Amino acid sequence: MSSPRVRFAPSPTGYLHIGGVRTALFNWLWARQTGGAFVLRIEDTDQERSTPQSVQIILDSLRWLGLTWDEGPEVGGPHGPYTQMQRLATYREFAERLVAQGKAYRCTCTKEALDAQRAAIKARDPKANFRYPGTCRTQKHSVSSPHVVRFVTPAEGSVRYVDKVFGEVVTPNAAQQDFVLVRSDGVPLYNFGAVVDDITMGITLVARGRDHMVNTPPQLLLYEALGETPPEFAHLPMMLAPSGEKLSKRHGAVSVTEYRDQGYAPEAVLNYLARFGWSHGDQEVFSLDELVAAFRWEACGRGDGKFDTKKFLAIEHEHLKSPRLQSDDVYLRRVVPFLELRGLCGLDEAKVKQAIATVRERSRTFVEAAEGMDFYFRGEPVMDEKARVKFLVPANALHLLSLAERLEAMEGWTAEGLESTVTDWLLERKLHIRDVAQPARVALTGRTASPGLFEVMVVLGQSATLARLRSGAKRCA
Repeated sequence: MSSPRVRFAPSPTGYLHIGGVRTALFNWLWARQTGGAFVLRIEDTDQERSTPQSVQIILDSLRWLGLTWDEGPEVGGPHGPYTQMQRLATYREFAERLVAQGKAYRCTCTKEALDAQRAAIKARDPKANFRYPGTCRTQKHSVSSPHVVRFVTPAEGSVRYVDKVFGEVVTPNAAQQDFVLVRSDGVPLYNFGAVVDDITMGITLVARGRDHMVNTPPQLLLYEALGETPPEFAHLPMMLAPSGEKLSKRHGAVSVTEYRDQGYAPEAVLNYLARFGWSHGDQEVFSLDELVAAFRWEACGRGDGKFDTKKFLAIEHEHLKSPRLQSDDVYLRRVVPFLELRGLCGLDEAKVKQAIATVRERSRTFVEAAEGMDFYFRGEPVMDEKARVKFLVPANALHLLSLAERLEAMEGWTAEGLESTVTDWLLERKLHIRDVAQPARVALTGRTASPGLFEVMVVLGQSATLARLRSGAKRCA
């Protein structure tokens, strides 16, 4: 038995939708688990909306996620080209084969004539659906006449297949019509293009959203007409907005690049999408290797689900705070670009790693981590004005100066040593930590919420800590 071959076939008409990524992921997981091939195909037959920029967004997004493809654009392979508009000759060849066998025909009915028939039916019954009446089925039209190619759909019988998620599905052929295979300009419609590509690329499993189930019966009729063995099919539950509508931009971030720019880890994005419509016991958080090992089609649910931003962020948080899921070196590499966006460039990596350790537990995204570390790398912290007014008051100036003096005499700049020194200093001055903690925090960080005071001092270092405490005392005047 040959290795499985699966595909992801997006249309390059804009951003890469998060729902499309879920489809790509499930295909990729199956290919990686079985040692099969993951094929990327660009379905760009919508020439009005398809752009090279959108193709690049798809490629960049998949690479950022780590969903590398074995065949496809920029990679090549034995079944190319992998872009539909470069395959028009292949579609023409398959269409002519069906016409020659009497399984398809050339139709010269104009759009205007069909629209008039559709309007007449709606006038009689507003709920009626127009079905092409087969006007050209028995007519022979010249290749030179403007025409589309239509499929001869059998009137009797039914299409039956076993979906790997939904089980047996039966569709009467009477529910179909003589659908168009190729437009007059030679461009295939979706069902024909997909079938021809899947045949010629040796695809053994087609996994896609449940909204494509309507396309499966006509595609299976095409496989039969072409004398080809159809692939298996797996249809996935839909990803809906919280309101139950189709998830779109008006409901929030839905493109891969938005989550990348918001500082999400790619593995966390894949983790959330994997758990959307698939389960593995009670486990919620997975590494990519764990997903590959655990994935099973039979564990996919059938019910549509609602996109949960809070749950998504919670999984993201679990990934960022776990060294198992985000190693120190990976975390460093991913947070540095967000520090650079804040104008903090050329930083010492060792110091950044120290700073990461102080914010990692509470930072839910790399954007939050970069914001939380910002004050470490500036000559002076950016001061929150409300915090300054509340805590850097004249009564606290002497406390900050005295604390700086005591810390200046310290040897061995460690969190434990700092805590011991400050505790002794508080006892001598008959103060409580609450009397000085917030003024010192604001002086050191410019804000009222930060990592632990002694952690902050260790990362800042002795010289910067003393300078900021004394600068804070001056601000108290």
